[in-house]
Amino acid sequence: MKIRFKGNFLRYRLTRSDVAKLTTLGHVDDKVDFGEHSLIYSIKRTHSDQLSATYKDNIITLFMPETMIDEWLNTNRVGFENNNEPLHLLVEKDFTCLDNVTEDQSDNYPNPLAEKES
Repeated sequence: MKIRFKGNFLRYRLTRSDVAKLTTLGHVDDKVDFGEHSLIYSIKRTHSDQLSATYKDNIITLFMPETMIDEWLNTNRVGFENNNEPLHLLVEKDFTCLDNVTEDQSDNYPNPLAEKES
């Protein structure tokens, strides 16, 4: 799982195994270690009807509605967003990059643009 910030924009990108964990366990999380402190970021299933997020005790939690998770798992939908609060939230499937990168992308979703470039 990746996380990106820009101003009040928060974007999560999930691999296939991240989506599988979210579906079966109801949550997925990761962390960045800063020596003595860590920043934990997670996604948790909720009964709410929209994406929301909290930040407390160095933990960023994005709450994702069950209906979105089910739709995500059973369709080709790329992602969901909520721009109705001060924080713009986006959660999406992580596609393989079209450029050469050194990071392991074996668990990423196939990029739909890759077929168009062939």
